[in-house]
Amino acid sequence: MTNPLADRIALVTGASRGIGFATAKALAKAGAHIVAVARTQGGLEELDDEIRKEGGSATLVPLNLTDSDGIARLGAGLHERYGKLDILVGNAGVLGPSSPIGHIELKAFNDVMAVNVSANFQLIRCMEPLLKQSDAGRAVFITSGAANKATAYVSPYAASKAALETLARAWAQETANTPLRVNLFNPGPVRTRMRATLMPGEDPATLDTAEQVAEFIVPMCAPGWTETGKFYDYKTRTLMSFRPPA
Repeated sequence: MTNPLADRIALVTGASRGIGFATAKALAKAGAHIVAVARTQGGLEELDDEIRKEGGSATLVPLNLTDSDGIARLGAGLHERYGKLDILVGNAGVLGPSSPIGHIELKAFNDVMAVNVSANFQLIRCMEPLLKQSDAGRAVFITSGAANKATAYVSPYAASKAALETLARAWAQETANTPLRVNLFNPGPVRTRMRATLMPGEDPATLDTAEQVAEFIVPMCAPGWTETGKFYDYKTRTLMSFRPPA
């Protein structure tokens, strides 16, 4: 059995459940050492158990991503321990309120932006030097169709994902002439807690699992992946380029 990601260091945010949990497991199975970041200690320990069962290894980092100084300390710690970072999966996100815009408090809006946008901005700032020390740094950010559909009643979430997409695309352009590759991944409807919160009447058995989705994220993290500034749509299994509106 080959391990295409052997000796590679992969940072995964939101790793305690859902797509982050499944992606961390899949990357570990492919040989990467996982730096698993999440608020929930119990979920991280469960992930560690699952990874170890399959012979992998992980470093657990209980951290609220709104702690920007904590992200900076994490970057410094990774530099001291490894001197590089090969893979960044920006998966952590919150749904926020499901209400008409006029009914949403400013604090609730800002809370969504803090996790879904500002935390990823800080991750980029603090992890870019480490990713550039890799021979093939790879960054993948988890987005949503809500960003381009401007989905009603989840405006903070939709706006945050649109901002994340623009942030990632700008970073991809800035690093286009380096070995670093930056891309976005849209999982669509998946059998996760967030989806169940948004669509409580939906039968989860009709949706793909996080484990199925994660198998498509792993190749985007591999040294052989060459595309940058692109958008992978899981539902249609299509790698897309961004184009200006017609």
